[in-house]
Amino acid sequence: MSRRISERVVRLAGPTPLVRRLSGQSVLSAFGDGVFLTGSAVFFTQIVGLSAAQVGLGLSIAGLVTFLLAVPLGRLSDRYGAKRVWALASLAEAVLYLAWLVVGGLLAFVAMMVVLENVAATSRSARNAYRFDVFPREERVASNAYFRAARNVGYTFGALLAGVALATDDDTVIRAVPIATAALLTLNAALVARLPSVVHHAEEAPLEAVLETVVDGSTPDRRRALRNRGYVAMAVCGGVLGTHQVLLNVVIPLWLVDETDAPRVLLAWLFGTNTLMAVLLQVAAARGVTTVADSLRAQRRGAFFFVLSCGIVLVTHDTVGWVTIALVWIGHVTVTGAELFQSAGEWGLQAELSDPARRGEYQGVSQLGYTLGTVWAPAAYTFLAMEWGTPGWLVIAAIVVVAAVAIHPAARAAERHLTRLDAPATQPA
Repeated sequence: MSRRISERVVRLAGPTPLVRRLSGQSVLSAFGDGVFLTGSAVFFTQIVGLSAAQVGLGLSIAGLVTFLLAVPLGRLSDRYGAKRVWALASLAEAVLYLAWLVVGGLLAFVAMMVVLENVAATSRSARNAYRFDVFPREERVASNAYFRAARNVGYTFGALLAGVALATDDDTVIRAVPIATAALLTLNAALVARLPSVVHHAEEAPLEAVLETVVDGSTPDRRRALRNRGYVAMAVCGGVLGTHQVLLNVVIPLWLVDETDAPRVLLAWLFGTNTLMAVLLQVAAARGVTTVADSLRAQRRGAFFFVLSCGIVLVTHDTVGWVTIALVWIGHVTVTGAELFQSAGEWGLQAELSDPARRGEYQGVSQLGYTLGTVWAPAAYTFLAMEWGTPGWLVIAAIVVVAAVAIHPAARAAERHLTRLDAPATQPA
């Protein structure tokens, strides 16, 4: 029995030793992040002594600075190597969490958040660039699906551990939350440092482009990621399609509480369903996504489920009892479907349409575009759904449809741009 369980866990972690190693790293990293994220509101208000408004201000300032520096931070991976930058940024992130123990006051909080968010952004860009570099073309999307599933497992562990700490209502225990996060992220940095080293795939990146980036760190203007306007537009459209997270985490919970007769305890079941689906179905949703056409098909499927969720949830304003409960739950299931397919499509487009010699820089542009596509959504979607009701939900659905249509010409423009630069990353393997 135990052997069968062990074999099943191995299968869930991935088909190859490298995928399993990176899945384990994903669990550990998300475990550390989840511990602090779950307890951060209590830590910032009770331990650091900030008001909720000050916390929001600090997060907004940090987000703005990170947005402005996303592309330069991404270039670090191209110049110094994705694995090296990822490992060093992960270690720096772990050390910074220890600094929360001595932070006091708004200015120190803002400064700390700015540094931490930029280090985390550097780590993400390097991590994604490494993953695209280390796997062959046909395995990139599928491997990322395993890592997304693993991160959901890690976040669950982190939330459970933080929940135990918060349940004690003891400031001493709550002070230990960043220490636990730092310890877990230090182990994560050690795992990253022991991963296989990679360089840009010679069969994909033009030799002169590799030498320009890796040897002397220069980036000729014509090859800069921001010059690929199709890719920038694609990233923005992908960000709009990625606003399923706003629906999932903000709008539907608010709608349930304020506009339906569903019990609030249903929220726990909704988030539990989302986590379970993300762990068990992400790999299946990403299966077969390799080419640009495959990726765009996945984006269309994600948009379909997004729009379907809007249509289901909007009618729950007028339903009662078990009908409301069932419809809200189905609405959450469909928006999770949007998450699964949109994520797969996003990975495929990033893998196929990034200049292989500048994957770190392209990851920075992806973060920049994603932010442009999502930063407005919490306020806009909440206003549309809560103030306009049915017409508001229809407007949200229309926004998603427009993005789903626009991402196709944007992706093809990005593909043509790389073709003009003789980047074989857009050619069949």
